[in-house]
Amino acid sequence: MTALPVYRWRLAPDGYATRRQLRAAGLRPGGQDVAAQLKRPRRRRPPLVAYLYRVDLAKPVRPMTPGRRAALAKANAARRVCPQCDRDAGYVIPSSLGTCVPCNSSSTTARSA
Repeated sequence: MTALPVYRWRLAPDGYATRRQLRAAGLRPGGQDVAAQLKRPRRRRPPLVAYLYRVDLAKPVRPMTPGRRAALAKANAARRVCPQCDRDAGYVIPSSLGTCVPCNSSSTTARSA
């Protein structure tokens, strides 16, 4: 196993991109391994690391099919339904709460009383 090349922040050569940069260009890594690392120095904390992929090996993003679109809509709708009161909260329920805000606030006041 060879060590990955490491580049400093904003000094990576052309031909490399992060996942977000690939996605913005309509590409995906396509199964390729990480080609390099990008390190951003930070004061008093460990450096941030971003993985870089080769643009020439990237593949186009797969098109959204009607079936995938329906499955994604169903999954997103399920994240909005409160498991306690079974109502659509109108927003994605935070995983830290586990329930909608009204149910969570009523359960915390019941516990503290």
